[in-house]
Amino acid sequence: MQTRVTFEKYLCFQLQGAALFKVYQRAFENATGLPLLLVEADYEGECVSPGAANHGPFCEALHFYPDMCRACLETNHRLLKDASGKGTASCHCFAGLTASSVPVMSGKSVVGYLKTGQVFTRMPDEEQFQRVLLKLGKKSLNPKDVKLLRSAYFKTRQVDPSRYASMITLLETFAVQLGHQADSLVFMEEGKEPSAIVKARNFILNHLGEPVTLGVVAKAAGLSDSHFCRLFRETIGLTLTDYVNRCRIERAKGELLKPEKRVSEIAYEVGYQSLSQFNRNFLRLTGAAPTAWRRIQTDSAGSA
Repeated sequence: MQTRVTFEKYLCFQLQGAALFKVYQRAFENATGLPLLLVEADYEGECVSPGAANHGPFCEALHFYPDMCRACLETNHRLLKDASGKGTASCHCFAGLTASSVPVMSGKSVVGYLKTGQVFTRMPDEEQFQRVLLKLGKKSLNPKDVKLLRSAYFKTRQVDPSRYASMITLLETFAVQLGHQADSLVFMEEGKEPSAIVKARNFILNHLGEPVTLGVVAKAAGLSDSHFCRLFRETIGLTLTDYVNRCRIERAKGELLKPEKRVSEIAYEVGYQSLSQFNRNFLRLTGAAPTAWRRIQTDSAGSA
């Protein structure tokens, strides 16, 4: 039987694939020039993942500086913690950029967060940039690095605070709509999920360490490949490949909490054929590399 946390993740997965979210995401990004993501309630990645539309150029550049990436992850962790307890929350990173999270609720539970930001709410100057360089370790940077960072820093968008606040208000309104859709999904899921899909999900969870192909899962569900593929997408809101990847990463996150286990060992244990494939999927779905995610969890536990 699913735990409540797993079911909330399931709801978030479905909302991420829903037409309602995708249409609003495109409209918001086109109208505001800001990125927009919907992430799970226990998301541990960055404020907005690399590669997202309208991703901030300076945040992109910081991926070459692991210590600062770690600082961003910690900032985001605090942001989501604030949003889970107080509702909409905004914060400023060490470089002065603003990010915000708006919780999506189903009943009293947080299903996920709408996340945006990576902008300045006031125009930065050279003095501020120099302070950022000091935090990055100015003496270790060569002139080329400084030039690239300066270019990215001053290319980062600046949004007037009142206008930014209005954008967040739009997200709060949309979060209510998503919450209503989540409530509808809860109603639909209570005893109404097709038995074939229940069989398929149970099979997947019990065979994550093995090759999980469409034909194998469809057979376990008792359906033809084409019928199963259509029913699975309609019910879950994800392709089989996406769903299996998410399940594997969730299993891996639990294993990463065991300090004695190597990342490579975990990658093969949850079903990936190569460490690079595991790293790519983990980064895409969590916003952090496996080793960085493990370090954040360890540090959080140590300070608790």
